[in-house]
Amino acid sequence: MGLGMAATLKRAGFAVRGMDLSPEAREAARAEGIDVAEDLPRLLSGASLIVLSLPNSNNVLALVQGEQGLASLAAEGTLVLDTTTGDPKLTRQIVDVLARRGVRYIDAPVSGGPRGAASGQLTMFIGGDRDDIQRAEPVLAALGTKRFHIGRVTAGQVAKLVNNLLVASHLLTASEAFKMAESAGVAVEQLIDAVNAGSGRSGVTLYNYPSRIMNEAFDSGFTMGLMRKDVNLAVNLIEQSGLRLPVSSKVGAIWKASAAALADGDDFNRIVTLENAAR
Repeated sequence: MGLGMAATLKRAGFAVRGMDLSPEAREAARAEGIDVAEDLPRLLSGASLIVLSLPNSNNVLALVQGEQGLASLAAEGTLVLDTTTGDPKLTRQIVDVLARRGVRYIDAPVSGGPRGAASGQLTMFIGGDRDDIQRAEPVLAALGTKRFHIGRVTAGQVAKLVNNLLVASHLLTASEAFKMAESAGVAVEQLIDAVNAGSGRSGVTLYNYPSRIMNEAFDSGFTMGLMRKDVNLAVNLIEQSGLRLPVSSKVGAIWKASAAALADGDDFNRIVTLENAAR
């Protein structure tokens, strides 16, 4: 995701410098003509806006804190645009660390996968101060064709968790509904268009099934491990809110248990192949 976004910003005319812990990712970035920094001071030199794309909020916190962290090394007034799908509670700690050094923060988790990142066609769920978002608008516009300012900082992450909890739920319910149909002698291919013309449709039936599942491609670029992480964050948010949401809790339990059968690196759409998911 980070490489795709960096390449998109470079094509849009921005001066882009990137950094990644992976040697393979650094080589891929160089192949795209992106200036690659070997350390954080070099990355931050002359930069007024930093785009983060990391696996989780723990990674972001580790990056920003400490004497050699981003908060200490970045110039006052630097704006951080964090596209990580993260933990709203932990993000508030991150914002506090940055604010003490005069570094601004926007959370803008994204949907659209590697293809959306590479084509500048991401959907962005944005949380932050309106002035900061206006300042970041040229970068946001280059990255995303659908951009939604949800509210204050962490509102974007809450919105993304809502989105991914719905996707995770829809994959489970669609897979069971289609298995029911197949057991009754009706193939998915026979009914998918009818479902998508009716009120039962969802993003999963409109896009995931035709382009990732029915053709057995399973090549979305988004993994089981990442979706399990996001579903777990959503369940944690429910629990922190003191809510009792039994359907969402069951969805969370199914995705957590899926680790026994589906590896973290598997495409997340493979959840539909899980047998006896509801037990």
